[in-house]
Amino acid sequence: MTRPGRAPVDRRAYELDTIAAVLPLERRDELAQLLTDQDVETLRHLVNEGMGDNTLRALTSDLAYLQAWSLAATKTPLPWPAPEALLLKFVAHHLWDPQKRAADPGHGMPGEVEENLRDQGFLRTAGPHAPGTVRRRLATWSTLTKWRGVSGAFASPALKSAIRLAVRATPRPRKRKSAKAVTGDVLAKLLATCRTNSLRDVRDRAILMVAFASGGRRRSEIAGLRREQLTVEPPVAVGDGPPLPSLAIHLGRTKTSGADHDEVVYVTGRPVEALDAWLKAARIETGSVFRKVDRWGNVSKRTLDSKSVNDIVKHRAALAGLEPGEYSAHGLRSGYLTEAANRGIPLPEAMDQSRHRSVQQASSYYNNATRRSGRAARLLT
Repeated sequence: MTRPGRAPVDRRAYELDTIAAVLPLERRDELAQLLTDQDVETLRHLVNEGMGDNTLRALTSDLAYLQAWSLAATKTPLPWPAPEALLLKFVAHHLWDPQKRAADPGHGMPGEVEENLRDQGFLRTAGPHAPGTVRRRLATWSTLTKWRGVSGAFASPALKSAIRLAVRATPRPRKRKSAKAVTGDVLAKLLATCRTNSLRDVRDRAILMVAFASGGRRRSEIAGLRREQLTVEPPVAVGDGPPLPSLAIHLGRTKTSGADHDEVVYVTGRPVEALDAWLKAARIETGSVFRKVDRWGNVSKRTLDSKSVNDIVKHRAALAGLEPGEYSAHGLRSGYLTEAANRGIPLPEAMDQSRHRSVQQASSYYNNATRRSGRAARLLT
């Protein structure tokens, strides 16, 4: 309930507090400045409708950027619905030809708009945006337009043609989220850097092993993992050796699951031992599993954020003598499927663990592994 007598910005900040669990709290004041009352009400509605946390964060980030761009480019908030001319302006400001820009400074995003967005921290790239980013933000804009009960010109031939021509004029090679997959051999090198019993090494060892073994979990799923999501399972008998400890991780609703579907994955053996070692060393019995550790070895009550998981992968890659720019947290996800393919694990079994829904996407890792080891690639061996 909104407190009476508050200024509009303060009121929006107060209302954003009520949904802070799924929004970046450190940006609350910034969002309150940029978003309109109707924007905040839309976000509250989506929270109540049960939209996935990650989807809502991404949508909020896109909405904040769109509002900041509109204020910088037109001096007014986004109109609903947006006229076709404004959509075309958005494309022209974000997809442009660097060579033409060098000869014509007026080509692309105007300097004052660029400087405004850069000062606010919304613009970091020095060149044109990636086509995928532009399409995603237009899709967010279109979705929000529909939720407001109006229709826009997002399907207009002029807009589609503008995007197609702009992409053709500025071709970009498609980049993976992680340039290289963190396969079994790479993972072993990263784990070798976690050789002490310091809390950071124990924590990072558990993060790397659990993220990989649980099917290549997304960094947001690892960062947001809570003790209550873990269930001890009966030990698993393997051959004549001692039974291996087993654990169920209840992921709840994920990026690819249905609204009412509780995703569960299982880890067995060394990853369970690594996780148990961290929980015992950090004395974590409830709440967030993976937390910040300060320079003095104190464990925070605050959870890690998704970026920290990515930073850990890069940090460990650097310690292992690898190029950190070539690895990211997503490399654990692609690496899991690549390693499964290399070891001959059937695709359906690997997908059951990774929880991929797209056979086409998951099978691409298998196809690459088969091509590398196939006879066609070994004609001159």
